[in-house]
Amino acid sequence: MKNNQDKGFTLIELLIVIVILGILATVTVFAVRGITDTGQENACAVEARTLDTAIEAFYATNQADPTGVGDLSPDFLKSAPDIAKFTFVLGPPASFTPIGVCA
Repeated sequence: MKNNQDKGFTLIELLIVIVILGILATVTVFAVRGITDTGQENACAVEARTLDTAIEAFYATNQADPTGVGDLSPDFLKSAPDIAKFTFVLGPPASFTPIGVCA
């Protein structure tokens, strides 16, 4: 005679798997949050260096500080900097000051 037993997972086994998956998801969420913050900081630092380089290039070409962002945009920068991240400070020396998310 055949033994008629259902083959499958018990409720306890399924609950253990769900708890383990929940713990892994929690660890992953907190790990990704730290990576995002670091990425934002690095992006701000790179943009600040780019803006400083544009000011130096303008000064090397014209022997004077730029009077505004418009002096830099067409020739020394591809696009104007994000006004939510940086503000232009007239010189001497001219510079960009980080504000908002980059401060």
